[in-house]
Amino acid sequence: MNVVDSSGWLEFFADGPNATFFAPAIQKPTELLVPTVSIYEVFKRILQQKEETDALRAVAAMQQGSVMALDEGLALSAARLSIQAKLPMADSIMLAAARTTGATLWTQDKDFKDVEGVRYIDGSKNRPGA
Repeated sequence: MNVVDSSGWLEFFADGPNATFFAPAIQKPTELLVPTVSIYEVFKRILQQKEETDALRAVAAMQQGSVMALDEGLALSAARLSIQAKLPMADSIMLAAARTTGATLWTQDKDFKDVEGVRYIDGSKNRPGA
């Protein structure tokens, strides 16, 4: 199973330089878990930059995988990870979702560099001014 971090989804939808890195996970929806926090982050970012129809299309694509709600158990696991690894809330939810299901987390977020169970690619070259 795979969990793609919001940064990966956004990179894929924008057809950015790292899009092909995320394609194997995204293009196998039967093996894809999608935390609801990722839907929130991706919808919000695309809505800020494009039309609502574009944001809704992205969400529809994400929903091809199995959507994973933030329940009490996941919230507690994420809070523990947040403290242990000093991760922001959304990052800790993504990692907890992957770990509680035995999935691999795919990301270009530097907070996950060298973290066990994570497939990481440097995304800093994709940011303006980097």
